[in-house]
Amino acid sequence: MSDARVAVPYAKSLLDLAREKGLIENIYQDMLLVKNTCNGSRPLVVMLGNPIVQTAKKAASLKAIFDGKVSQMTSLLFELLCRKGREAYLYAVSEQFILLYNEEKNIQNAVVYTPFELTAELRSEFERIVKRMSGKQDVELEAKTDESLIGGYVLRIGDRQVDDSVRTRIQDLRKRMIS
Repeated sequence: MSDARVAVPYAKSLLDLAREKGLIENIYQDMLLVKNTCNGSRPLVVMLGNPIVQTAKKAASLKAIFDGKVSQMTSLLFELLCRKGREAYLYAVSEQFILLYNEEKNIQNAVVYTPFELTAELRSEFERIVKRMSGKQDVELEAKTDESLIGGYVLRIGDRQVDDSVRTRIQDLRKRMIS
Protein backbone atom coordinates (compact mmCIF):
# COMPACT_ATOMS: atom_id res chain seq x y z
CA MET A 1 0.00 0.00 0.00
CA SER A 2 1.39 3.42 -0.91
CA ASP A 3 2.37 5.86 1.80
CA ALA A 4 0.06 8.57 0.47
CA ARG A 5 -2.91 6.24 0.45
CA VAL A 6 -2.46 5.56 4.14
CA ALA A 7 -1.32 9.07 5.10
CA VAL A 8 -3.98 11.21 3.39
CA PRO A 9 -6.92 10.18 5.61
CA TYR A 10 -4.87 10.86 8.75
CA ALA A 11 -3.67 14.20 7.38
CA LYS A 12 -7.19 15.25 6.34
CA SER A 13 -8.63 14.30 9.71
CA LEU A 14 -5.85 16.15 11.51
CA LEU A 15 -6.42 19.24 9.36
CA ASP A 16 -10.17 19.15 9.99
CA LEU A 17 -9.70 18.74 13.73
CA ALA A 18 -7.04 21.49 13.83
CA ARG A 19 -9.37 23.82 11.93
CA GLU A 20 -12.24 22.99 14.29
CA LYS A 21 -10.10 23.66 17.38
CA GLY A 22 -8.47 26.78 15.91
CA LEU A 23 -5.02 25.21 16.07
CA ILE A 24 -4.24 24.93 12.38
CA GLU A 25 -1.13 27.12 12.52
CA ASN A 26 0.23 25.26 15.57
CA ILE A 27 -0.30 21.87 13.95
CA TYR A 28 1.27 23.15 10.72
CA GLN A 29 4.40 24.13 12.67
CA ASP A 30 4.37 20.71 14.37
CA MET A 31 4.16 18.93 11.00
CA LEU A 32 7.04 21.02 9.66
CA LEU A 33 9.07 19.99 12.72
CA VAL A 34 8.18 16.32 12.20
CA LYS A 35 9.06 16.47 8.50
CA ASN A 36 12.36 18.26 9.11
CA THR A 37 13.26 15.92 11.96
CA CYS A 38 12.59 12.87 9.78
CA ASN A 39 14.55 14.42 6.90
CA GLY A 40 17.48 14.96 9.26
CA SER A 41 17.37 11.57 10.93
CA ARG A 42 17.38 8.54 8.70
CA PRO A 43 17.76 6.26 11.76
CA LEU A 44 14.45 7.59 13.12
CA VAL A 45 12.63 6.83 9.88
CA VAL A 46 14.20 3.36 9.67
CA MET A 47 13.31 2.62 13.30
CA LEU A 48 9.68 3.69 12.79
CA GLY A 49 9.39 1.40 9.77
CA ASN A 50 11.13 -1.57 11.38
CA PRO A 51 8.58 -4.26 12.30
CA ILE A 52 11.04 -5.86 14.74
CA VAL A 53 11.10 -2.78 16.99
CA GLN A 54 8.23 -2.93 19.46
CA THR A 55 5.51 -0.34 19.11
CA ALA A 56 6.00 0.75 22.73
CA LYS A 57 9.66 1.58 21.98
CA LYS A 58 8.64 3.56 18.91
CA ALA A 59 6.06 5.51 20.93
CA ALA A 60 8.62 6.16 23.68
CA SER A 61 11.14 7.38 21.10
CA LEU A 62 8.63 9.78 19.56
CA LYS A 63 7.73 11.06 23.01
CA ALA A 64 11.41 11.57 23.90
CA ILE A 65 12.15 13.39 20.67
CA PHE A 66 9.08 15.61 20.46
CA ASP A 67 7.95 16.01 24.09
CA GLY A 68 7.50 19.70 24.85
CA LYS A 69 8.12 20.64 21.21
CA VAL A 70 4.72 19.76 19.73
CA SER A 71 1.14 20.39 20.75
CA GLN A 72 -0.99 17.89 22.62
CA MET A 73 -2.98 17.21 19.45
CA THR A 74 0.19 16.18 17.61
CA SER A 75 1.23 13.98 20.54
CA LEU A 76 -2.17 12.31 20.32
CA LEU A 77 -1.56 11.73 16.60
CA PHE A 78 1.69 9.94 17.49
CA GLU A 79 -0.17 7.75 19.97
CA LEU A 80 -2.93 6.98 17.44
CA LEU A 81 -0.45 6.03 14.72
CA CYS A 82 1.41 3.75 17.13
CA ARG A 83 -1.79 2.17 18.43
CA LYS A 84 -2.94 1.45 14.85
CA GLY A 85 0.48 0.14 13.79
CA ARG A 86 0.90 3.04 11.34
CA GLU A 87 3.91 4.76 12.92
CA ALA A 88 5.95 4.09 9.77
CA TYR A 89 3.68 6.57 7.99
CA LEU A 90 4.40 9.51 10.30
CA TYR A 91 6.65 11.23 7.76
CA ALA A 92 4.07 10.73 5.00
CA VAL A 93 1.31 12.11 7.24
CA SER A 94 3.38 15.23 7.92
CA GLU A 95 4.03 15.68 4.18
CA GLN A 96 0.37 15.24 3.30
CA PHE A 97 -0.74 17.62 6.04
CA ILE A 98 1.66 20.28 4.74
CA LEU A 99 0.38 19.78 1.19
CA LEU A 100 -3.25 20.08 2.32
CA TYR A 101 -2.43 23.15 4.42
CA ASN A 102 -0.68 24.82 1.50
CA GLU A 103 -3.57 24.00 -0.79
CA GLU A 104 -6.02 25.51 1.68
CA LYS A 105 -3.87 28.64 2.14
CA ASN A 106 -3.23 28.91 -1.65
CA ILE A 107 0.53 28.48 -1.22
CA GLN A 108 2.60 26.92 -4.01
CA ASN A 109 5.54 24.75 -3.03
CA ALA A 110 8.49 24.56 -5.39
CA VAL A 111 12.02 23.23 -5.33
CA VAL A 112 14.87 24.67 -7.37
CA TYR A 113 18.14 22.81 -7.88
CA THR A 114 21.19 24.82 -8.86
CA PRO A 115 24.91 24.04 -8.83
CA PHE A 116 25.48 26.92 -6.37
CA GLU A 117 23.80 28.67 -3.44
CA LEU A 118 21.06 31.08 -4.54
CA THR A 119 21.53 34.79 -4.05
CA ALA A 120 18.59 36.82 -2.74
CA GLU A 121 18.10 38.25 -6.24
CA LEU A 122 17.97 34.80 -7.89
CA ARG A 123 15.63 33.50 -5.18
CA SER A 124 13.25 36.40 -5.88
CA GLU A 125 13.41 35.69 -9.61
CA PHE A 126 12.57 32.01 -9.10
CA GLU A 127 9.69 32.98 -6.81
CA ARG A 128 8.34 35.28 -9.56
CA ILE A 129 8.59 32.43 -12.06
CA VAL A 130 6.73 30.06 -9.73
CA LYS A 131 4.00 32.67 -9.09
CA ARG A 132 3.58 33.21 -12.83
CA MET A 133 3.49 29.47 -13.64
CA SER A 134 1.20 28.48 -10.76
CA GLY A 135 -1.06 31.52 -10.59
CA LYS A 136 -0.67 31.55 -6.80
CA GLN A 137 0.44 34.59 -4.83
CA ASP A 138 2.32 32.84 -2.04
CA VAL A 139 5.32 30.66 -2.76
CA GLU A 140 7.45 28.45 -0.54
CA LEU A 141 10.66 27.92 -2.48
CA GLU A 142 13.16 25.34 -1.33
CA ALA A 143 16.62 25.83 -2.82
CA LYS A 144 18.95 22.84 -3.10
CA THR A 145 22.42 22.64 -4.54
CA ASP A 146 23.36 19.95 -7.02
CA GLU A 147 26.83 20.42 -8.47
CA SER A 148 26.21 17.69 -11.05
CA LEU A 149 23.98 20.14 -12.96
CA ILE A 150 27.16 21.98 -14.02
CA GLY A 151 25.13 25.12 -14.74
CA GLY A 152 21.53 26.23 -15.17
CA TYR A 153 18.74 24.94 -12.95
CA VAL A 154 15.97 22.39 -12.45
CA LEU A 155 12.71 23.81 -11.11
CA ARG A 156 9.96 21.54 -9.75
CA ILE A 157 6.51 23.00 -9.22
CA GLY A 158 4.08 20.34 -8.09
CA ASP A 159 4.19 17.63 -10.75
CA ARG A 160 5.80 19.91 -13.37
CA GLN A 161 9.51 20.19 -13.94
CA VAL A 162 11.52 22.73 -15.92
CA ASP A 163 15.00 21.38 -16.62
CA ASP A 164 17.28 24.08 -17.98
CA SER A 165 20.54 22.53 -16.79
CA VAL A 166 23.79 22.20 -18.67
CA ARG A 167 23.92 18.52 -17.70
CA THR A 168 20.63 17.83 -19.51
CA ARG A 169 21.68 19.85 -22.55
CA ILE A 170 24.90 17.82 -22.78
CA GLN A 171 22.96 14.55 -22.44
CA ASP A 172 20.51 15.64 -25.16
CA LEU A 173 23.37 16.64 -27.45
CA ARG A 174 25.10 13.29 -26.83
CA LYS A 175 21.89 11.39 -27.69
CA ARG A 176 21.45 13.35 -30.94
CA MET A 177 25.06 12.75 -31.94
CA ILE A 178 24.84 9.01 -31.29
CA SER A 179 21.59 8.47 -33.20
